[in-house]
Amino acid sequence: MRGGRRFFVRNVKPPTRYPEERLYEEIGFIAYYFHWSHDEIMNMEHRERRKWCEEISRINRKLSEDTEKPNVFDVFTKR
Repeated sequence: MRGGRRFFVRNVKPPTRYPEERLYEEIGFIAYYFHWSHDEIMNMEHRERRKWCEEISRINRKLSEDTEKPNVFDVFTKR
């Protein structure tokens, strides 16, 4: 399997595979906003990829400066 342990949730018995839909969602989110290649994103550890998703959301919240309305970029922080 490509990426080896990057696609499994750690500290869960038995090891659980990371949901494919979420993986594609994170890859698409980062690629769309930062224009990084598929290989760059796929070679990240899960935590690093999630951190970049949170950072993109933070940047967009700051740019919108409207804290009253729900932010469409917060899709990764509400799970």
